[in-house]
Amino acid sequence: QVHLAESGGGLVQPGGSLRLSCEASGKSLNYYAIGWFRQAPGKEREGVSCITPNGDSTYYTDSVRGRFTISRDNAKSTTFLQMNSLKPEDTAVYYCAAGLGPVCPYSDDVVASSNNYDYWGQGTQVTVSS
Repeated sequence: QVHLAESGGGLVQPGGSLRLSCEASGKSLNYYAIGWFRQAPGKEREGVSCITPNGDSTYYTDSVRGRFTISRDNAKSTTFLQMNSLKPEDTAVYYCAAGLGPVCPYSDDVVASSNNYDYWGQGTQVTVSS
């Protein structure tokens, strides 16, 4: 069994930064792609970013490209999402997830599809507000 735990969320002013962490336990995720998703109230879950198992490729949805950076440290079973220049529209619950196979990216237009990810964290709230 795999357990994913997100941390690092919180309240930040527009233009600020947060660094989310996703720590895995239970078994090695070195062969899994890791995706970050978010879900705002009343909206569908959205794939924000993903990183391939060995970390050599990263992908971002258009709305966060240039502001967010995904990275992973397989030795520590941890994946990070550095979020800079945060905007109120980034407010959401952020989830990390792990998936096997060619799930990152999902397609040319979609970074990550939640249906393709096997293990999920409980989520961490990010609120961007003045």
